[in-house]
Amino acid sequence: MTLVWGIIASFLYVELFIVLMLVLPLRSPQQWHRFFKSRFLAMLSRQAQTYFYLLLAVLVLFLLEAIREMRKYSSNDHTHTETHLNVEMQHSMRLFRAQRNFYISGFAIFLSLVIRRLVSLISGQAVLLAQAEASMKQAQSATSAARSLMNQQKGDEKPDTKTKPAAADVDELKKKITELEQELTKERKDKEAMKSQSESLNREYDRLTEEYSKLQKKITVSSPDKSD
Repeated sequence: MTLVWGIIASFLYVELFIVLMLVLPLRSPQQWHRFFKSRFLAMLSRQAQTYFYLLLAVLVLFLLEAIREMRKYSSNDHTHTETHLNVEMQHSMRLFRAQRNFYISGFAIFLSLVIRRLVSLISGQAVLLAQAEASMKQAQSATSAARSLMNQQKGDEKPDTKTKPAAADVDELKKKITELEQELTKERKDKEAMKSQSESLNREYDRLTEEYSKLQKKITVSSPDKSD
């Protein structure tokens, strides 16, 4: 393996390690989100989009080169049927290397897209969980405020000589309670919507994990012997 393909293979191994770290339940989505928003990654994220597309372009070029070599040595293998055995072995070895390079570059491109998608899903899930928690706290505070107003109204009841101001206060209290109940209902609906979005993100996360496992099995089954 040449130096360039050795670097690409090392990059593929690093991608495999990153995917395993993101897939395994080692850290919560909130912790991953704080890590993604750290100062070091924030400095890199300013030009991360440019670096990502540049890396994809380089990997695509090497993928096309591997496909060209595969077609070249496959055609040579079929046309030169009566050549010397050493020449046939050299063609077979070069064809194997071209196929190996094809798998390395192809899966490096695929895992780059998978990592980017996983990062976006984990960040989105962390944001949804934070919004759901804030909505729950707001709903609980609204409920406690309504209860405190009701208790205060019971303690401030006056004799019959002041029935008119008391009735006005009761009407105002009922209006506030109605508004608080409406706000609580709205917060519950928002929480249910966020919960459904979080479940859809989890399903997408599981689908990507299952697809990655299938591709890893495919690599294990389809990769030829690397003894050369």
